[in-house]
Amino acid sequence: MADPKILETFPNPAPHRDFLIEHTHHEFTSVCPMTGHPDFADITVRYVADKKCVELKSLKLYFHAFRNEGIFFEAVTNKICDDLGTALKPRSLVIVSKWKARGGFSSVVTAEWKRKR
Repeated sequence: MADPKILETFPNPAPHRDFLIEHTHHEFTSVCPMTGHPDFADITVRYVADKKCVELKSLKLYFHAFRNEGIFFEAVTNKICDDLGTALKPRSLVIVSKWKARGGFSSVVTAEWKRKR
């Protein structure tokens, strides 16, 4: 399973301001746990940083760690949301996974991270 310790961060260069950061990975892959077939998705990470931003090479390596994992769309999306939320503690975070069609269906899963008060 993808290890959240892979995720590296750096200080937010403008913590006094809310600004939206959006990263999209167009080559995300995992494996369907039911069929063993590969699943392909575009994963979009949207967040407003508080003190930390995610470093992109580490995010890529984190995403690549799912390549051979048998995991459902919903679980992938929520794990990414939880792991990035924990690592960044952002002001806001939304993960959108858009899964390529297989068997006549395409799927979109959206997860939002809420800060613990």
